[in-house]
Amino acid sequence: MRLAIVGYGKMGRMVEQFAPEYGFTISARIDEHDDVAAAREADVAIEFTTPSATPSNIEKLAGLGVNVVVGTTGWLEQLERVRAAVERNHTGLVWSPNFSIGVNVFVRLVSEAAKLLAAQPEYGAWGWEIHHNTKKDAPSGTMLKLVNQMKAAGYGRPIDVSSSRAGAHPGTHEIGFDSAADTITLRHVARGREGFARGALKAAQWIAGKQGVYEFSEVLFENGRKRNK
Repeated sequence: MRLAIVGYGKMGRMVEQFAPEYGFTISARIDEHDDVAAAREADVAIEFTTPSATPSNIEKLAGLGVNVVVGTTGWLEQLERVRAAVERNHTGLVWSPNFSIGVNVFVRLVSEAAKLLAAQPEYGAWGWEIHHNTKKDAPSGTMLKLVNQMKAAGYGRPIDVSSSRAGAHPGTHEIGFDSAADTITLRHVARGREGFARGALKAAQWIAGKQGVYEFSEVLFENGRKRNK
């Protein structure tokens, strides 16, 4: 399969490194100054750019008939605009605040903990995350996803959220529940970017030749049964 890399930075280069393991050859490398039309021969594009560029990139790729995996965060207020473009062009899209398989399992564990503690008013909750100092959005898309999943699980009390940006840290997310009796802490620590690249490539394998809008967790755990949600 032919893969276009949209955003040829650190993540794009790592995607390129592992692409052959997933059956892909690179048909285009598109940086911020390049025309997205260079991706027209690709079966799938993987997009890691900036929040301001992502919605337009997806629209252009959909117009070319190219399916897309989006690893950029911070653009989800434009999701309906993007969904409309994908559906109009009968293409496919997989998006996620985080393409790490471990993080997606972590989200489910946090959701279950929130569900179990929702009826225990003595437990307050917090969320904290740290990323490298070049990350554009804070809180991260993953932290926002964690908080939303906690609320969806029935945890209705305030959740104190904080973010740190320093150095080259690839990403740590922590959710805690505290009472007078004890503390429960759940934490995911990324050792590097490899997990994100491999998850994006796994999603690219899956979305090739398919139509619809999917979140990566649906691909991992539900085989896309929640199509177009």
